[in-house]
Order: sequence, then structure tokens, then C-alpha cells
Amino acid sequence: MSLKIMSVVGARPNFMKIAPFAHAIEREDDRIEHFLVHTGQHYDPEMYHSFFEALNIPTPDVDLEIGSGSHAEQVGRTMIAFEKVLLERRPDWVVVVGDVNATCACSITARKHHVRVAHIEAGLRSFDERMPEEINRMVTDRVSNLLLTPDELSGENLRREGAEEERIRFVGNIMIDTLEAHRARAEALDLNDILTSHAIDPDLKTPVDDGSFAVMTMHRPSNVDSREVLEPLVRCLREEVASKMPLVWSIHPRTRNRLETFGLWDELLADDRLILIRPVGYHAMLKLNMSARLMLTDSGGLQEECCVLGTPCITMRENTERPVTLVENGGVSELTGPDPEKITSALDTFLNMERRGHRPPLWDGKTAERIVTELENRT
Repeated sequence: MSLKIMSVVGARPNFMKIAPFAHAIEREDDRIEHFLVHTGQHYDPEMYHSFFEALNIPTPDVDLEIGSGSHAEQVGRTMIAFEKVLLERRPDWVVVVGDVNATCACSITARKHHVRVAHIEAGLRSFDERMPEEINRMVTDRVSNLLLTPDELSGENLRREGAEEERIRFVGNIMIDTLEAHRARAEALDLNDILTSHAIDPDLKTPVDDGSFAVMTMHRPSNVDSREVLEPLVRCLREEVASKMPLVWSIHPRTRNRLETFGLWDELLADDRLILIRPVGYHAMLKLNMSARLMLTDSGGLQEECCVLGTPCITMRENTERPVTLVENGGVSELTGPDPEKITSALDTFLNMERRGHRPPLWDGKTAERIVTELENRT
């Protein structure tokens, strides 16, 4: 009798994490029956299909098509829709990843129906409960039967919160499985082809060389929703970063909207030291990261990739749920928030630092295999 596993993805960050898990299950022949649920929390069909295709993720067995809404609306609609699928399929395990609303909603629903839950990326904590993702992490970890941690600090967090030792398993970082599986494909891409094909300015003529530029992503409301924060941040990027090297900025739709609203967009377009591009796919961003001299971001996933690739990372956040990536823990990331002075200080430090990768324990590309083994051993 095969083991029945139902996996849940809800938003773009989940896609890179579920891909290696799905591939590891495929290698188990017929011992595992896998059912993939996409909640549709990430509701851009073009981006969603492109990510599934690029990462060779199996087509979801069902798309709940939850769409946008407040956190309460997304969680409520997801629980109602997911419950129907859960009762129809009756899996042995529900596997959730990360910290999006779908992760929290589906773990609660499964446990209410006495279905075991395994949480990939358990134990991550920013200790900032103003972040909705932090609430999702805490709730999901509390109800999960199996807590699959990406690093040793995460396991310590869970133990401090009273999680039983038999529920905690240190398996490593599944995001690095995806990085290692796709590194060669990303490396083969042409850097300047990426820039010209995604350029917001169709007359872009600024070529860049490996190691000669900075790359940036920024989307969090705390960085972009207030003019009082965003305007001095933009000034810092132009006067401090772009004055030292070309700055490739992958502009999130939310960020562009705010820049236009605050009257900052035209001055960015006019600055030829900035290379403004539309959002890129996974492989293109990996190539940019591998080639950049410096990363500026408020993305947790990019922090992790920079850590392994050795790209110095200015993390424009006040806190992080991934402290293993920070310089003080052997990594290559420094927290600055949106503070121009802290960004400038970190910039000066990193530009005088030799590039070096840091690979925490079990960030070896084999995390998905360990997860499948844990689930099989608990049948």
C-alpha cells in the first residue's frame, strides 16, 4: 500500500521549495502517491505557469484559485476550499512549506481532521509579530506533527517554545536543493541578454560584466509604502550605490506603483547608472546573483542563495528569520533596514571584502531526499 502525501503550494516562494520535494518523490517509484494542491494565493497566472515550467514542477492536481484579499479572507477561503479536497483524498500526510497564508490555513485544516502535517522550513523566527508571516510560522509549527528544520538555529527556536524532540528533524535547506539543481542552467545564460530582454527602457545600451555591478530587489510594504522611507532610500541608492557601480534593479509591480505615485519614477528612468528591469524568472535571477558584486534585497530566499554563492548581501530589513545567513553567524548578509547610513556603511564594508561562500550544515542539495525518508519512516 503506497504512502499518500498531499503537498500544498500557495505563492511564488513555495514553488522553488516544492520542486525538489516533488522530484524526490518521483524517484520513489510507486511507493508514494503524491497529490499537489495549488491554493492560488499567488494569482498571476502567467508568472505561476512560467515558474512551474521552469522548475519542472508537476502540474498541480487541483488549483483552489483563492486569489487576492486580506489575510483573513485568504486564510478563510483557503480553509473552506482545502477541506473539500482533503476529505476527498484522505492523505496520510499534508506537507506545507514556508510561511504564506496557505501554509497556515492548510495545516490547521488538516489537523482538525486528524491528518498529520509536516512543515518544511519549520522553526524560522524573526521575533517580529508585526509580520503576518511570523504568525503563520508560529501557528503552523504549533500544530505540525513533523518539524523539518533548515538549520540548527531553527531547531533551537522550537525547543525554546516547548516542541517535543521527536517532532523536530534537522534536514537542511530545501531552497539550496533547487539552487544546486539549476546552477548549471543559470550559469549558461547570457547576462546582458537578460538585461536587454527585461529592460523597462527599450533603448537600454548599458552592458555589464561579471562582478562589476550590484543587483537589487525590493517589495516589502515597510520599504516601499511610505514616501518618508522610500524617497531617502532611492536617493541613497543613486548617490551611494550607483555612483560606485551600475545598479540592476528588478522592479516589483508594487514598488513601481509607489515610485510613480510618489513622483520618483521619472528621475530613476533618467539615471543611466540604473538598469531598471521587469521581474525575472528563477534562472535569470540566479544568474544575476552569481554574477553580481553585491546584492541589495528584502527577500529571505535571496539571503539564503547569497550565503551559498558568496554574494555580499545588504538585507534591507530590520530583522530576519534567517539569521544563519548573517555575517556574525558566518554568512554574507548584513541587516540595514531602509536606513541610508546603515546601507552606506555596509556598502563600504562589503566592497572591501573578498567574496566568499558560506554553506551551513546540510545545505548540500539533498534536503528533499532526507524529508522523503523521514515521512516514509513515520508511516
